[in-house]
Amino acid sequence: MIKTNNKERINWIDVLKGFGIILVVYGHNYPFLETYIYSFHMPLFFFLAGIFHPKRINFSVIKKRAFQILIPYFFWSTFLFLFWFFIGRKFGDSANLGLSVFKNFTGILFAQGGHEYMNWGLQMWFLPAIFFTFLFFGFILKIIKESYQILCLIALIILGFLIPKVFHIHVIWSLDVALVSLFFYALAYYFRELFLDKKYKYETIILFFLFIIHLICSLNLNVKVDMYRSIYGNEFLFLFNGTIGISFWMLFFKRFQKIPILGFLGKNTIPILALHIRSLTFIKLLLLVFLGAKNFSFSELEKIILVVIQLIILYPIILIINKKLPILNGKKKTFETRT
Repeated sequence: MIKTNNKERINWIDVLKGFGIILVVYGHNYPFLETYIYSFHMPLFFFLAGIFHPKRINFSVIKKRAFQILIPYFFWSTFLFLFWFFIGRKFGDSANLGLSVFKNFTGILFAQGGHEYMNWGLQMWFLPAIFFTFLFFGFILKIIKESYQILCLIALIILGFLIPKVFHIHVIWSLDVALVSLFFYALAYYFRELFLDKKYKYETIILFFLFIIHLICSLNLNVKVDMYRSIYGNEFLFLFNGTIGISFWMLFFKRFQKIPILGFLGKNTIPILALHIRSLTFIKLLLLVFLGAKNFSFSELEKIILVVIQLIILYPIILIINKKLPILNGKKKTFETRT
């Protein structure tokens, strides 16, 4: 049994998170399935976080969550900015953009603004967004009546969709995205007993119908979802297909409780999120130095192989982080395996 701080971990959730972070790495390699991946892979992480939302939050709980999310965010963002400042901005596409160092530095504080402010690491937007989703939902739960909680949620989710449409801005810390993400976060919280149930009646039939519905919805996606830029396409289809996609893959991986590789990745999503693009930079450097490659246009198979190599490169780094500086992975101490 895998435990941390004497609390039982749920194996299939680690496995599902591992699958999700692979989709993040693969999705940033511009794959053929890019539109499909983006339709549900970030909602998946908001959903999984919602399953473990505490019934009440106070200053101590907020402090603990800030330790797990914001400290890693600011460390990794500062590290990525310094890498960009000394090396990254001088090569590749960044060298031709003439980006402001000051704006990119302030991007660490804003966690928004596109390449103009976060050329050093756009992917880091997610951590502040999920922290504020946690905060928003915590305050919603302070409303005593559940029916009023639901009404408040609906209003905030609609507001999250309207802000970029009406004001044409991307809010700092992705606060508008955090409001939209309340849908998946709250869904997981209110129905977590159902989702955590070990066995469903007619599970195979449910899985089959979820697959068919998810396939039909995915084939009708009219735009690539980009939560960072508040692009959702058809909002109803985004919420519905995201929910169906999450449900399908959740039920699928619940049938395979233990997949060690995915479980490992699922317990180490923060350093993978922060470093996977830099690991691709390292691979391109090797290709340039040893093979003289200058055109980095990869086939679909090569993109899949790249994902594997990126994760292999990150593996020893993750082990060192967990042993020496677990705070960079949102942990106080490393995981222990007990039987």
